[in-house]
Amino acid sequence: MQNCTVCFLLSLVIAAQTKPISKALKEEHEVMAEKYLQKYYNGKNQSRSGFQHKANLQLKLREMQQFFGLRVTEKLNSETLAVMKKPRCGVPDVADYATFEKEYKWNTNQLTYRIENYTPDMTVAEVDDAIERALQVWSKVTPLRFTRIYNGTADIMVSFSTGDHGDSSPFDGPDGYLAHAFPPYPGIGGDAHFDDDETFTYHSPYGYNLFSVAAHEFGHSMGLGHSQDIGALMYPTYTYQDMDKFVLPAGDLKGIQGLYGPNPDVNPDDPLPEPPTTPNACDPKLVFDAVTSVRGEMIFFKGRFLWRSHPTRPNREVKFIKTLFPDVPENIDAAYENSQSQQVFLFKGRKVWSLFGNYIGKAYPKDLSSLGIPKSVKSVSAALHDPHTSKTLFFVGKHYYSYDEIKRRMDKGYPKLVAEGFPGMTGKVTAAIKFRGFAYLYSGPNMFEYHYKSRRLFRVLSTNYLFNC
Repeated sequence: MQNCTVCFLLSLVIAAQTKPISKALKEEHEVMAEKYLQKYYNGKNQSRSGFQHKANLQLKLREMQQFFGLRVTEKLNSETLAVMKKPRCGVPDVADYATFEKEYKWNTNQLTYRIENYTPDMTVAEVDDAIERALQVWSKVTPLRFTRIYNGTADIMVSFSTGDHGDSSPFDGPDGYLAHAFPPYPGIGGDAHFDDDETFTYHSPYGYNLFSVAAHEFGHSMGLGHSQDIGALMYPTYTYQDMDKFVLPAGDLKGIQGLYGPNPDVNPDDPLPEPPTTPNACDPKLVFDAVTSVRGEMIFFKGRFLWRSHPTRPNREVKFIKTLFPDVPENIDAAYENSQSQQVFLFKGRKVWSLFGNYIGKAYPKDLSSLGIPKSVKSVSAALHDPHTSKTLFFVGKHYYSYDEIKRRMDKGYPKLVAEGFPGMTGKVTAAIKFRGFAYLYSGPNMFEYHYKSRRLFRVLSTNYLFNC
């Protein structure tokens, strides 16, 4: 559950550092990693020396790297350490549910909940609403029904605490792990505890959005474990979820309905929204929404996700768009980087956003007319920037425009036909990027490789060719 306040530029600076870390810092990282593996992967608390300790550490590192889809090195490398530092749920990733005698689910569909106390970060009404809507995530798709009570012991007791709060799983202060919940069983089972050392928010993507944290924790309260799907609500690390637009992803839906079945009260004439799925980077039918460079990295957009790919790092990294750019929309139409002005531009419909790092520039979003694009154009499907000429091409249907970044106006003689400017390109351009002297135009599941100056078509490749699938 990554904190969306972390600056994108800072992450790039950290990734670019090459100085060897000090012995003391290395020791600190190793201690932190061992505590992480003990908590989330049943790691053993052993003397930090000897063959057995090293073997156990390697085994647990392998488990953790496999779970998060990292390169399996059995070593505490930078990418593994980065995942360990992300804010997350306090429930283990390898919880041993088999220790309980009964199946890990409630034996009734009528459940009660009680909010024992409140965080000072939000109003009482905001906490009440966030908790209720987090429970509705699960009642909308199952027969489960939740009734609030104000006295006595409920099936699900909700509380805000700090440090050691009496359940043998003390909180660790700001960041770290944010909350935990217990699966259905007598006593504490079903209860959800939130670390009040965190800053919880209502609608804001900054701080830790209570709905986002609570909806995840209540999945545990219903009997679900953690998912390895980064797009799932039950993924261990924090991700902001917009509670006004949230739809339970397909993997979570399958898991909860496997325990309790579907909601019998759904009206066939008014079905629930289609559950979102996480796109597969190596799907041969994958169609990107947009592609751009950002300070040496390539960013590929798809729906609510993006992939970061860097020439010096073998692993591509998938993230939610809101994780890096919390104030821009999902499902964007086009993107490009102007390296001279150090801006990244994102487009959706008639609006354009300008980003410095992951912060929106003043007076943005603006209308497409600010770039000289006619009002008859409803959206652009791709943008291609050339830093050598300071020209940006905007693709609209069968045509494209040329924008002069220095003069800040459209070039005369446009729009032109895409098929004339890029011979062999017959379909709609859905994304575009200039890379190592070539222009790559994406059309559906295909990528057309052109020599940029001559506009000669060299190859037609799969859309994920640059991912080395």
